[in-house]
Formats: sequence, C-alpha cells, structure tokens
Amino acid sequence: MTQIIPALDAVSDRYKALFVDLWGCVHNGITAFPEAVDALKAYRKKGGKVVLVTNSPKPRAGVAEQLKQFNVPSDCYDTIATSGDSARSAMFRGAVGEKVYFMGEWERDAGFFEPLKILDHPIHIERVPLDEAEGIVCCGPFDPMADPAVNRPDFLYAKQKGLKLLCANPDIVVDRGEVREWCAGALAKLYTEMGGESLYFGKPHPPIYDLARRRLRALGVDISDDEILAIGDGPHTDIAGAMGEGIDSLFISGGLAAAETKTSHQPDPEALSDYIFKEKINPTYTIGRLR
Repeated sequence: MTQIIPALDAVSDRYKALFVDLWGCVHNGITAFPEAVDALKAYRKKGGKVVLVTNSPKPRAGVAEQLKQFNVPSDCYDTIATSGDSARSAMFRGAVGEKVYFMGEWERDAGFFEPLKILDHPIHIERVPLDEAEGIVCCGPFDPMADPAVNRPDFLYAKQKGLKLLCANPDIVVDRGEVREWCAGALAKLYTEMGGESLYFGKPHPPIYDLARRRLRALGVDISDDEILAIGDGPHTDIAGAMGEGIDSLFISGGLAAAETKTSHQPDPEALSDYIFKEKINPTYTIGRLR
C-alpha cells in the first residue's frame, strides 16, 4: 500500500535524483505551482539532481522556453528529457518514412521538425497530405476540445494503407487550468483500437527513460535506479512507467485524479486506496500536491 507523505523532504534524502513530471505537478499549463518550485529548489540545494521528464512533443529547448512563460525558474531543475526529443530521433531515423502526414498545431509544434544534429545521417522529412503519406506524425489533435472520434475516417484510410502513427505525446488528457484537453495519446489509442499501429516514445514507454538517464549521466553523476524517485500525476504514464522501470514513485493525487481521490490538501485514504486498486498501480508514496 502506498504511503501518504506530508512533503517531498519527508523521503527525498533517500534519493539522489528525481524524474519529475511537469503538467499537473510543477505547473497547470498556465502558471507554476509555487510550493512545487520551492520543493525542487530545496532538493537541489541539498545536492539532488532534478530531471524534468515530460510527455511534451516539444524539444527540450522549447520546453525550457515554455517554462519561462509559466514562471517556472531554471534553478529548480538541472535538465529536461522530452517525449518530443525521443520521438524526433525516431522520426529522423525513418520510423514512419520520409513523407509524413502531420497532426497537431503547427505554430506550437513546428520545432518537432527542426533537424536533429545529434544524428550522423538524418533522413529528410517532408510534410504531405494524408493520401501521399508514408506515415503519420501526431503531436496532438487539431482541436484539443474535439472528441478524438472525429479522426475515424482519416484513421480508417490510414490503417487500410498500412501507415504507422508516431505518437509524440502518449498523454491521453491534460488539464490546462480548469479545462481538460485531449492529447496525442488519445488519438494514438484510437488508431490502435481501430487496428492501426502506433509507436510510442514518452512515458510509460522505455525510450524516454533511457533518454532521462542519458541526460542525468551528462550532468557528470552516476546514479543507480534505486536512487531515483519518479514524481507525477498520471497513473498510466508517470506511475506505470516508474513501475515498469523499477523506480520508486511519488503519486501526485491532486492532479488528474483529484476528484477520484477526493484530494484537497491531501487525498482521502479510502478513496485513494479504491483508485489505486481500480487503476492497478502501486506508487511508493502519495501526496496531494508536490510541496
């Protein structure tokens, strides 16, 4: 059974590094959570390393810029690993071909198609209409408020053509302030349910954790998995991913599961227990909000 803790520093001395989710933990898509920022700063002052591990389709430079807009200071983290960087690497290696049909908001997601300098021979990627595509790159829905089912006709056509869908963000939904929006993961899930093949690179899948570990080593530290604590509010991304990687986890119950866990300051223990059983997750610790 998970242990409900009052604050991060109640357990943080057991760990040398944190893998921290962003949306719902450090910010709400509009502004930073001050207590979360303070907790991460305090952890770093004691010598701990903070890797922000996010399912954002943006490259890490784009996430860093977005964090400035949300008033998340750069001194509360050391480095960033994004689903976008992991998925971009696969795209430029040819995972879904050279001619791709793009799904997302171009003004927001254009950085996904910027050339990757870390690859010796990246392929040339061309955005084309669906009927000319060799594969699909999905950074998100065209309309985050629309039911994913609006994509069924295009997905049926794509499945019949045998196109693979590269999912740059496995999150199903996200809360922007008080508004819940659909993410790329909802579209990839639908495509898979329809018989298509979706490729995932963010949490809970291994590629983003491999990237996070590489980013951690690049800081000049050698930290084992049992010295890492993963923090997040997504039961099937953050917590399931940590479980799959054998990493301890801290579940933020006041994020996506606030209503189900009856979280105000802290979760209701009985509601939390029911939720954990229903979702088949086993977080090491739980807290209402990161603080």
